[in-house]
Amino acid sequence: MDRNPSPPLRSREEEEEEAAAVGDCIGSTVYSKHWLFGVLTGLMQDVALFLHEFNVPDIFMGILAKSKCPRLREICVGILGNMACFQEICVSISSDKNLGQVLLYCLCDSDPPTLLETSRLLLTCLSQTEVAVVWVERIREHPAIYDSICFIMSSSTNVDLLVKVGEVVDKLFDLDEKLMLEWIRNGAVQPLDQPQEDSEQQPVFRIVPCVLEAAKQVRSENPEGLDVYMHILQLLTTVDDGIQAIVRCPDAGKDTWNLLFDLVCHEFCQSDDPPIILQEQKTVLASVFSVLSAIYASQAEQEYLKIGKVGLPLIDSLIRVLQNMKHCQKKPENSAESNTEETKKSDLTQGDFHLKILKDISCEFLSNIFQVLTKETVAQGLKEGQLSKQKCSCAFENLLPLYNPVVEDFLKILREVDKTLAGNLEESFPSLKVQT
Repeated sequence: MDRNPSPPLRSREEEEEEAAAVGDCIGSTVYSKHWLFGVLTGLMQDVALFLHEFNVPDIFMGILAKSKCPRLREICVGILGNMACFQEICVSISSDKNLGQVLLYCLCDSDPPTLLETSRLLLTCLSQTEVAVVWVERIREHPAIYDSICFIMSSSTNVDLLVKVGEVVDKLFDLDEKLMLEWIRNGAVQPLDQPQEDSEQQPVFRIVPCVLEAAKQVRSENPEGLDVYMHILQLLTTVDDGIQAIVRCPDAGKDTWNLLFDLVCHEFCQSDDPPIILQEQKTVLASVFSVLSAIYASQAEQEYLKIGKVGLPLIDSLIRVLQNMKHCQKKPENSAESNTEETKKSDLTQGDFHLKILKDISCEFLSNIFQVLTKETVAQGLKEGQLSKQKCSCAFENLLPLYNPVVEDFLKILREVDKTLAGNLEESFPSLKVQT
């Protein structure tokens, strides 16, 4: 008697997927916990005001204060996060001091989904100008928040959580420089009254290593997340304490430099990338070059900053960015719209503004490197191609006239190494020929 053929053997991946699905089921049903959570949080977009009228935030505050069930806590915070998207409700939630403390306490939770929803809620509130200062002050009054956030950044492998926590830190630093300074100084000096045995048990978190660890974790999986963490580093370098936190600690300085140096020399805006890639990378490149420039200008006597090792690769990357920028800034010809004043203003705010920032940062960094180039380094750059005529011309076009003295000094060294090339560049830039 014929029978149906036996089903094919399941692969290991299929068995693992089935096991995961069973673990995600609600009780003995086939309904997924995460599906239900998604449905509930989605419904909140329509019924948030209705829930607020029935004091749901107060009910959730009681649940969060007493419940030990991770999924219930996640759902409560997630719903509050969706409700907070409405300005009126966000103001109401933020004005409740007790609820605010309970929500901040959720940042000390050990459950990643709950931490993610708490971070999302906090970012929503920090993005509302009416209540942002309230949350900044609450966070300042709770030192444990610093430790919790640093612990997440330094140890979590959950990319979604790392990105959201990074966005919170970025927003906090952008809103309040005083808080940023406090966090920079945290961990820099161990309290004198802290017993030695306690110091061995309690880790001392420093903001820079924690940010770096998170950046490494999100690097390959989430470009937007990497952009966030590079901007955090850039914000740190806007104050002297932040720069010192990077360069005074040899390990932190070296780790920061090596990560950013690797990004610009081996990942961003490479020679085989289309020039238009700069449009996608302009903000993260601006942050990276800004931090590298700040470290380089700090005059820290470190081996990793020796010009013979880093100068030419950085020059190559900076000039390539400037070359691609020229391509990105080309306007379409015979465009009827391109001549209107409204379009010009729109173009400036949407695209050219960020490219201009990147250009300014790149030119300043390039001029700093040019100032310390030696005859030997220039000769090496000519031999390896980083200082070809085309690249030198691009550098001159962007550095002049603001950095005229730097270009003149570089040209003097170039004459000693390659008089012909120096003469060709003088012909291309008559102002240099007249002045020299």
